[in-house]
Amino acid sequence: MDAKLVLSDGTVFHGESIGAPATNLGEVVFNTGMTGYQEMLTDPSYRGQILTLTYPLIGNYGVMPEDWESGEVQVRGLVVKQLCDRHSNWRATGALDVFLREHGIPGIAGIDTRMLTRVIRSHGVMMGAISGEDLPVEELQRRLAAAPNYGAFDYVKEVSAGRVYPWDEPVQPPYDTAAHVTADPPVRITVVDYGVKRNILRLLTTRGCQVRVVPCDATPAQILEGNPDGIAFSPGPGDPANLGYAIRTMEQVAPSGIPILGICLGHQVMGWTFGGRTFKLKFGHRGSNHPVKDLVREGAVHITAQNHGYAVDADSIAGSGLRVSHINLNDGTVEGMMHESLPIMTIQFHPEASGGPRDTEYMFDEFVQMVLARRATMVA
Repeated sequence: MDAKLVLSDGTVFHGESIGAPATNLGEVVFNTGMTGYQEMLTDPSYRGQILTLTYPLIGNYGVMPEDWESGEVQVRGLVVKQLCDRHSNWRATGALDVFLREHGIPGIAGIDTRMLTRVIRSHGVMMGAISGEDLPVEELQRRLAAAPNYGAFDYVKEVSAGRVYPWDEPVQPPYDTAAHVTADPPVRITVVDYGVKRNILRLLTTRGCQVRVVPCDATPAQILEGNPDGIAFSPGPGDPANLGYAIRTMEQVAPSGIPILGICLGHQVMGWTFGGRTFKLKFGHRGSNHPVKDLVREGAVHITAQNHGYAVDADSIAGSGLRVSHINLNDGTVEGMMHESLPIMTIQFHPEASGGPRDTEYMFDEFVQMVLARRATMVA
């Protein structure tokens, strides 16, 4: 069956329908990673978006239970150049096309994804309609015209678990605890779930952490319950300017002196907490090949995994107590912050990868070291 992708600027793509014969609307974005499509599809930060993969051949290694990053498929649709109809991987339990169909996600294959990427790079991300149904272009355009913009929604409340729970999944290969800083006895880490990826919880556990997850709208009292040794604010989808409840909570938790790690959306909310502001990037940073310079650790440059459409305005945090610790070498945007007097570190990129390079996992080690240093002073 034919499929259509209609953009809000009037651009129309015709291709082959893959996945479910359904119609969805969302913000059309692109990711430049060569692998990791299942992790992307299940990453809560893609909630409300139609994902375009720039690598031309997708699906060649199938799908597998180990590569889920949340409890459901999060994207509104998938756009690829060519869908591989025969997968080859000893771990695979199924094909990507079947996976999409089982989870009700429409897709389109056979279109010029390079052209689509150029449209987004030139004009910016925009709303789109993807359909594997027999609907005329005019009907899809009508639905687009009536739909709110992506930034109007609080997607965090859609993806947050909405409950308190311990993360007790056992550590399995390839997560080797011997290679990292570990805590004995375990340090208690509370993770505030704005749309947390499972690999963040795995990597904290690998480092000897006892992890407790709380929902995005947890009160300061709920976050601090049990006297955690450290707090992590997770990645998540959407515009941080919509998260007034999260900002107000962080304003009360940040001065506590408890070590804090903010990742992606958690990093952005921290910027707002100290009087900063964020802005929408023209086409975002999504992929596994973004160079980031560490301004604190002798100017080291790392290749990072990224998935965000907003960035902290560096000028807005001047004099706030926060200072920029990392920058993106492609466009100079803020990729990390540290507080001058409080044990707070934040990063815009994804140290947990999945998929992507694992170069920046050391940030979890540094967070655990910061927690252990404070615990030592408290004991003394």
